[in-house]
Amino acid sequence: MKKILSKNFKNKDHPFSVRAGGFTDAKLTAGYRLRWTEEGMLGEREAETAGEKIGRNIAHQKINWLILIIAFSFLFLAARAAYLQIYQGNYYQELSQYNRLRRENINADRGVIYDSQKVILADNASIFYLQAIPADAFASEKEGYNLAVTTKLVGNVLGEEAEKDLDYLFLKYRQKQAEAYQPQVIAERLDYDKAMRLILQTKAIPGVSVGIRPQRQYNLPALSLSHLLGYTGVISEEEYDQLKPKYGLTDYVGKLGIEKFWENELRGEPGERYIEVDALGKEKRVINEKAKQDGLSLLLAIDSALQTKIEEELSVQLAAVGANRAAAVVINPNNGEIMALVSVPSFNGNDFAGKINAEKYRQLLTDKNQPLFNRAVSGEFPAGSTFKPVVAAAALQENIVNANTVFNSVGGLQIKSWFFPDWKPGGHGITDIRKALAWSVNTYFYYIGGGYNDFEGLGVRRVTDYARLFGLGAPLGIDLPNEATGFLPSKEWKESVKKEMWYIGDTYHLVIGQGDLTATPLQVAAYTSVFANGGVLYQPHLVKELLNSRGETAKIIEPKIIRHDFIEADNIKLVRQGMRDCVTYGSCVSLNSLPIASAGKTGTAQWSSDINKKTHSWFIGFAPYDNPTVVITVLIEEGGETTDAAVPVAKRVLEWYFKTQER
Repeated sequence: MKKILSKNFKNKDHPFSVRAGGFTDAKLTAGYRLRWTEEGMLGEREAETAGEKIGRNIAHQKINWLILIIAFSFLFLAARAAYLQIYQGNYYQELSQYNRLRRENINADRGVIYDSQKVILADNASIFYLQAIPADAFASEKEGYNLAVTTKLVGNVLGEEAEKDLDYLFLKYRQKQAEAYQPQVIAERLDYDKAMRLILQTKAIPGVSVGIRPQRQYNLPALSLSHLLGYTGVISEEEYDQLKPKYGLTDYVGKLGIEKFWENELRGEPGERYIEVDALGKEKRVINEKAKQDGLSLLLAIDSALQTKIEEELSVQLAAVGANRAAAVVINPNNGEIMALVSVPSFNGNDFAGKINAEKYRQLLTDKNQPLFNRAVSGEFPAGSTFKPVVAAAALQENIVNANTVFNSVGGLQIKSWFFPDWKPGGHGITDIRKALAWSVNTYFYYIGGGYNDFEGLGVRRVTDYARLFGLGAPLGIDLPNEATGFLPSKEWKESVKKEMWYIGDTYHLVIGQGDLTATPLQVAAYTSVFANGGVLYQPHLVKELLNSRGETAKIIEPKIIRHDFIEADNIKLVRQGMRDCVTYGSCVSLNSLPIASAGKTGTAQWSSDINKKTHSWFIGFAPYDNPTVVITVLIEEGGETTDAAVPVAKRVLEWYFKTQER
């Protein structure tokens, strides 16, 4: 074997050539692989077997899987990079910028709210407040600051509640990094002494500081103004999610009433201040600044003196009749301007301008008389006989009756085993439409609304169709949030919801403002205005003008007509005459002693099946009769007989108002 190999390798023509020290080149012949080992070269069979083993270890299938895994890995990395750069790029860019640059809002002065006589109802006052920037506080931990010591320091000055709020804030925003760089309000309306103590004690503590800013202050000659003015408060998380980036986490926003409805106009445009900060959030220098633009002021149609008078008279009358809740609306029938909007009981909007005391808020929420509820706009009540002018106008318009149509009122109507009574035992005798309105004769309205024997009335559908024309069953669009719609029943609704048939008795109840019909005091005032002004339904509104920061008119709020000419002038005139008769000889005759001529309609509304519950007491009216400038609606819940409850309030208010107008 050794001789053969030696001989072959010395042959220059052999496929293998050997030099001292090992192989320098090798050419593979068919079926052979040679490799050098310590023992020498492998033989033919051993070399072939080794080649087979090497071939199996790097099989094509395994190479393909390896390529696939590598490709998938690169694809995943590319997708992740795209996601971070495209979808979350702004987030991480914002995060990195906050580490070096900060944007601070320069709060614009919120617009002032005036009454019709330019009396300030809502203004701004400077207050001290404590704020924290969680990210700066977290950064201070690396410098040796103890957050527990910081929260304890705040608690020692402001109390346990503020300490808990700060603790919660630090815990919450460790997970929300972007928001953690925004200042958060811990406490507001700090006393001067407490503010000075905190300024001194937190001066060297990163992330906690005392600031000064304007806060809403309400002038409330009548507490009921709180219902229409509303109040502002620090933006909630839900509001912030909807309004960012226009708002910051420490910004104030309108929460209720005019403050909420007119938020965009009142707020103005905040300025911006960009600053460079160090690692602990301390300001180094100002980079750029954008000037603020103060909000617009509002001039209301509200007469705060009239509002105060109504609230006083309602309070007196509630005590006299043993009731607790009432509402009143005074509206200019010629343009829809709201002159007074009263809901009793009420609350003090200044309690909410800052952070309201938890115990006081609990008392307001648990009060059974619901002082936070604006019953003049959001309350839905059976309208009682104040609905009869609407039914009378509909019957005249549909030629069901005319000025000469009469019915004999004998105390009610008998339908089989059911009796539908009039309010006066024995009835009112021969009655036309004017007398029916003057004395609120139920029998007359049973006839024209539901019909009787051979006489065909309007029927439920036509009654509700006309009610809608007068603004019932839908919001009127007043510039306040949370306006209620009221409710107009139908045969289909009763069959679907109550699983009962509609009976003639349901129609009789409907036409006298009972049953399932409900309306808000605002809606009742609005349809009363239609009779006062001759047939126009205006959209009620509180704001007359928008004023700029110099007190100049920026925009006039023009009256908006919802509907007109849906009742002929002669028919409106006839209903007006019936309402005038109510004052001259009917159920509201006590108003005949007023110094000006007026018209009105009383209403008593059952609202409970419990016969021991007093009825609601209503009055609607307008004055002066020939050229009306005011419409008044009064509701006293569970006031009982209307002539003893609602009518006296209207009389005293109208008497006071027209006497003051003469001065």
